[in-house]
Amino acid sequence: MLSHTSWAPYLKQKLTPQYLDEVAQFLQDIYQGPKTVFPPRKAVFAALEKTPLPDTKVVIMGQDPYHEVGQAQGLSFSVPDDVPAPPSLQNILKELASDIGPRQSHDLSSWAQRGVLLLNAVLTVPEGQANGHQGRIWEPLTDSLIQIASEDPQPKVFILWGRFAQSKRHLIDENRHLVLVSAHPSPLSAYRGFFGSRPFSKANAYLEEHGRAGIDWLH
Repeated sequence: MLSHTSWAPYLKQKLTPQYLDEVAQFLQDIYQGPKTVFPPRKAVFAALEKTPLPDTKVVIMGQDPYHEVGQAQGLSFSVPDDVPAPPSLQNILKELASDIGPRQSHDLSSWAQRGVLLLNAVLTVPEGQANGHQGRIWEPLTDSLIQIASEDPQPKVFILWGRFAQSKRHLIDENRHLVLVSAHPSPLSAYRGFFGSRPFSKANAYLEEHGRAGIDWLH
């Protein structure tokens, strides 16, 4: 699935064939193993499939997929509408409502289709084990994706919520793109600077100033 995305040729320039073979083997091993793994295998690269590089306007970094049944879609922070929104996503939608207006759906797939790359640093997780695959295989690939988005000349907005996402800041050329940082939307930290940060209107203002259409965040 990865090879069919617009990102694949650029990844092949940055990553060795051996590493990409190791990723393929890791996927085979974990999805054939005894533990349930999220997201469903067909959705591991959903962010790259739904948001081609030429269409990417905004990058929102997450850490790893949700680890409970029915939640993970391969898109950072998003869950299907028939699953309750987790607390961080509830807070994202609260901030969106105060910044721009209310959004009815908490499935963020429409954002991905409009140019918002919803990228997790780690693309898989064992059921019930948050960060269970952190440090196993994914970081070279997802760091390369951030660099690829940064090296692309079209102006973009990188939204980094919390310390983990901000640890990726060094991968971004801030002379070429806007980086927005704030506290994480988690209930533990949202009141320390996430609420009131207005990332959605700021992103659109930057895009429009640089000749790109803003994102329709509400539908």
